[in-house]
Amino acid sequence: MEVTVNRHAHFNAAHRLFNPAWDDAKNSAVFGKCSNPRYHGHNYELIVSVTGPVDPETGYVVDMGWLKELITERVEEYLDHKNLNEEVDDFASLNPTVENIAVVIWKRLRPKLDLKYKLKVTLYETPRNFAEYSGT
Repeated sequence: MEVTVNRHAHFNAAHRLFNPAWDDAKNSAVFGKCSNPRYHGHNYELIVSVTGPVDPETGYVVDMGWLKELITERVEEYLDHKNLNEEVDDFASLNPTVENIAVVIWKRLRPKLDLKYKLKVTLYETPRNFAEYSGT
């Protein structure tokens, strides 16, 4: 029997969407307000989903306290209140779109989970814009 458990977290971060190979006019045409050279911020909402077998001894898929600490250490401390373009190594040459941020988060969490578990990251940039990534 497999069950999915979910942990909700959040972080705040600033970014600018742009392609350094393009001039400001093209960046503005493609990314609109999100290409503001002075950056802009979001209150990101994160859902980390872990799917796996229920341990017959504990009744857990994974200990949610452990999952909370993992997210705090690997995501919130890494991204919270940061300028993603300037302060986070993963985005030195990667455009910090919600899609790319979700992939980076997944890659930071995946090595800490046993391979018997499936991992999915859902990241809300706004209440209406979000991305999901499950490593495929």
